[in-house]
Amino acid sequence: MDPGGVVQLRTKVIGGDRPGPHLLITGGVHGDEFEPPLAIHRLMQRPELTELRGRLSLVPVVNEAAFARALRVAEDGLDLARTCPGRADGSITERTAHALAELIRTADFFIDLHTGGTALSVLPLTGYLLHSNRNVLEQQRSMARAFNLPVVWGTDPHLDGRSLSVARDANVPAIYAEYEGGGRCSPRGIKAYVDGCLNVMAHLGMIERGLRPSMVQFFVEDARPNSGHIQRCYPSPAQGCFQSEVELGQPIVAGQPLGSVVDPFEGESHTILSHESGRVLVLRSFPTVQKGDSLAVILEVGPP
Repeated sequence: MDPGGVVQLRTKVIGGDRPGPHLLITGGVHGDEFEPPLAIHRLMQRPELTELRGRLSLVPVVNEAAFARALRVAEDGLDLARTCPGRADGSITERTAHALAELIRTADFFIDLHTGGTALSVLPLTGYLLHSNRNVLEQQRSMARAFNLPVVWGTDPHLDGRSLSVARDANVPAIYAEYEGGGRCSPRGIKAYVDGCLNVMAHLGMIERGLRPSMVQFFVEDARPNSGHIQRCYPSPAQGCFQSEVELGQPIVAGQPLGSVVDPFEGESHTILSHESGRVLVLRSFPTVQKGDSLAVILEVGPP
């Protein structure tokens, strides 16, 4: 990659000879998310794609600078998922965001694959922004259901800086997916992502694939400001070590302890109480925390 030069996303394009939509699938927006690149690599080998209707663009690793460092962000310290649509003449992350935005605008549909990275673990979900255009919103809902993970989550449409906010502004129906994380690379997660992408492709009429039994357990739409902004939920009150008292996906009621943050130097302990009832959607998996780091997200689905 040329320092200061134009970022070229390494993209595999399949099909284009038969009529159909253009679907873009990306992974590796963060350098510490491992299942998405491997799932996209495996997707490239699928025999169904030899009879593809339309065009499929695959980018296994968007943020190559972060991936090369095995860290969430590149050397400029910017979060690519907060930097879109970027700048052609900016830092490495800004230029990568610009290249990603340009590619998203060429698509008819978009899927962005993620995990919780090394710090967080996420209950498998597909999400989307609650788009003001009813047609786009309905297409996103149907794509998210077709992907077929346990949680479908529609959130605040006004969050900017993201790949999905670029799609929102271009009226491109778009979903993202999250599958665990915690610094691992789950074979189960890779398979779920391959299956999910194929399910959406079948839903869009791009391939032939039988309908799978629905695995969706929770369908939640929450238009409140900052819903979907995981990094703002349950911020750590202090630096220290987070000790969880709950498990990912378990039911929880308001007032129940999520865990505690312990300062090993001063000996202080801060108990973190849930102020919502629902299910544990996101949970801090890397114990060391700085003040303000997100510790958990609760999916509000009513009392268990």
